[in-house]
Order: sequence, then structure tokens, then C-alpha cells
Amino acid sequence: MALLQIDNLTVEFETASGWFRAVDGVSMSVNSGEVLAIVGESGSGKSVAMLAVMGLLPWTAKITADRMLFEGRDIQNIGASERRKLIGKDIAMIFQEPIASLNPCFTVGFQIEEVLRIHLGLDKKARRERAIELFRQVGLPNPEERLNHFPHQMSGGQCQRVMIAIAIACDPKLLIADEPTTALDVTIQKQILDLLMSLQAKNGMGLIMITHDMGVVAETADRVVVQYKGKKMEEADVLSLFENPKSNYTKALLAALPENATGDRLTTVSQYFDGTPEPAGTSA
Repeated sequence: MALLQIDNLTVEFETASGWFRAVDGVSMSVNSGEVLAIVGESGSGKSVAMLAVMGLLPWTAKITADRMLFEGRDIQNIGASERRKLIGKDIAMIFQEPIASLNPCFTVGFQIEEVLRIHLGLDKKARRERAIELFRQVGLPNPEERLNHFPHQMSGGQCQRVMIAIAIACDPKLLIADEPTTALDVTIQKQILDLLMSLQAKNGMGLIMITHDMGVVAETADRVVVQYKGKKMEEADVLSLFENPKSNYTKALLAALPENATGDRLTTVSQYFDGTPEPAGTSA
């Protein structure tokens, strides 16, 4: 049984010109111990689909799905109280902008200890010891001192590590990482990816990696879902995707990689893909 199973997920938002469909009939699954990458350009519905799973979209979003199951349990129709027990404990997410996601009014120590108090019921001493252990685990120097810092007192890479520490605090069964290396320098990017893969292997958790970086996909993923304008264009294991892509859009993404450039100019996706509907059978 899949850890997470999503069938025919649709997310729409009402606009002045009518309903806008951000996610259009997407289906996917991830197993325990597996890394699933969701790739596509900005606006393809990657983050919106996962925020729908987390229940973090605004009330104005209209979300429908044939099935949305976590460990066989329907998470579409659970109440707010049940969802609060699930989200942050068994399903956790590393958000794209750590500075914006951390509360500027509270220390990072308070924010991680709050998760431990709510989901694990630890007392004050145990919460502090666990928070120090987590900060040490994600590579934050002087973890005892860092607990007393506010987000604005830390660098982007340090805030990203705090977000990872909060996300893994309760040993989640499923971790969703939304562009976890965006806006970080190359050295920090490598450290963050190595950390995530180490934690995934150690805890045997399912990991969904949202990215538009095909290099990250090649390095980390077992399977890949390619999205474009809210639709799933292709799904395949990572080796098959790079060696024998079926979708014209996937071919265009790969052709646009710098290492595949010919001449003095980089290839653009539009040179290979005009946005026309894909032929049936492109998904594995």
C-alpha cells in the first residue's frame, strides 16, 4: 500500500474572469522509503498540489479528488482537529521561503519546542534537549545559543536548517520539501540536499521533492512526476526519464539544460514545446 495516494486531484481558485484551474486532474503516489520528485516550471501547480494535501490552501480554493489517502486513510474529509494531529507529526513540509514561514515575533527555539509540545507532549526540559539535538543534527553551530535567536538574526541557510529541524522534529512518515535549496549558494545547497537524503535514508520516510532543478532530480529521486500548467505530463523512474522521455514537454525541459546547449545560446522550452496537448499514454 502506498504511503500517499492521490487520484485525479483538482484545485481551482475563483477570479474576476471565472474559475482558474491551478491543478488539473493530477494523480501520483509515494511509498515509504521512496523519493518522488515533482518538476516543472514556475506556475505548473507543484506547490499548490502539495499544499492541498497539507490542507494549507485558503478557504477560497475548491479542492476535489477521487482519492486522497495517507496510509489508507482518507485525508480529504477529516475534521480540523484530526488534521492538526496529523500535519506536523506524520506529514511535514519544508516551505519554500523559510524567512517568510518562520514567525518573526518568536525565537526559533520557541517555534520548534511548540511542535514538540503539541505533537509529542514533552515537558520543558525534554523539549529543550530535543531541540538542541535537532539543531545539532541539521548542522547548526552552537545550538544552545541558536535557540534564543529570532529568524532575522540568522542567515537564509540557517533559517532553512531551522525549518528542516521543525519538519523532522516528530520523525514524520512523509516529508514534503518545496524547493529546499532555492536562493542558497551552491555550497549550502549541497549540504541541504545531503542532509535531506541522509535523514530520508536513516528514518525510512517517504520524501517528495518539489523542484525545477533537473540536477537535483538526477541526484536524489527514485521516480519523477513532470507537471505543466497544472497537468501531469509524464511519470517515470528517474533513469527512464533522462534516457527516454516520452512527453514533448519533458524533452523540452531536458533540452533546455545548460549542458545540452548548442552554440552560444541556451535552448528555451518554447523551441521544443508549443503547449499543445500531449498524446495519450505519455505517463508511465
